[in-house]
Amino acid sequence: QVQLVESGGGLVQAGGSLRLSCAALGRTFSSYAMGWSRQAPGKERELVAAISSGGSAYYADSVKGRFTISRDNAKNTVYLQMNSLKPEDTAVYYCAGRSSYHYSSSLNDYAYWGQGTQVTVSS
Repeated sequence: QVQLVESGGGLVQAGGSLRLSCAALGRTFSSYAMGWSRQAPGKERELVAAISSGGSAYYADSVKGRFTISRDNAKNTVYLQMNSLKPEDTAVYYCAGRSSYHYSSSLNDYAYWGQGTQVTVSS
């Protein structure tokens, strides 16, 4: 089992930046692939970024070039740096963990989830 705790959400103007953090408590973080997903009101949850144990990354087309996922295995933490934010990025962002070295682009492959952190981008 691994417990995930997100932080760093908030209100930002369009064009601004935010960095989300997700601290993992429990088993060996370095052997887990991690991801960030989001869910906007009335929309399905989508995976926006994922990172393997070795650092290979995946990005959804909607955030490619604006968001960067990274991890610090020494701190058991994964980050999502969000730049050039748009109002359509407004959502609750969730950290996700998968007990595999390799990431997956499917939400169904992630068994561990944080409680979520709200990101609101004003126009």
